[in-house]
Amino acid sequence: MRHNKKFNHLSRTASHRAAMLSNMAISLIMHKRITTTLAKAKALKKYVEPLITKSKDDTTNSRRVVFSYLQDKEAVKELFKTVAEKVANRPGGYTRIIKLGTRKDDGAQICFIELVDFDENMAKTPKKTRTRRSRGAKKAAEVPAATPAPEVEEAPVAAEEVAEAPAEEAAPAAEPEAPAAE
Repeated sequence: MRHNKKFNHLSRTASHRAAMLSNMAISLIMHKRITTTLAKAKALKKYVEPLITKSKDDTTNSRRVVFSYLQDKEAVKELFKTVAEKVANRPGGYTRIIKLGTRKDDGAQICFIELVDFDENMAKTPKKTRTRRSRGAKKAAEVPAATPAPEVEEAPVAAEEVAEAPAEEAAPAAEPEAPAAE
């Protein structure tokens, strides 16, 4: 029976899995985005998010706990300095997984995993909010209010007048004013 065995073993021994997740977490912290398989990304998300939460509290003990998982001084410095500063107000959900499709050779699902606050492209796009209301009610409210605008016929403009108009406007701007010589 598989009672209480929830995490993905990724077909590796415990030591190999721990080393792989540690290396992937270091790469994610240093580069802010990595490409990997979907199964590894989901395992990495569960591995790295508690470390990021721990980094919000910059104490000696939390640094030692995070270092015991990562074993890389530069990654720990980066995590506590820049990453923790950006995610200080975020209550969780520090990473985002974006699926890319399947790999050609073995058909594995490939994805990006990235730190949410470090993606400039996603931060610049405005959020589109959706509601669950039907569009029929909205259209029904707009139809009676909308009245057809009366059609106004414009007098046809001669081609000569259109051609001369820009030339006349450009001519005064081209002549610089000469200062009066006294």
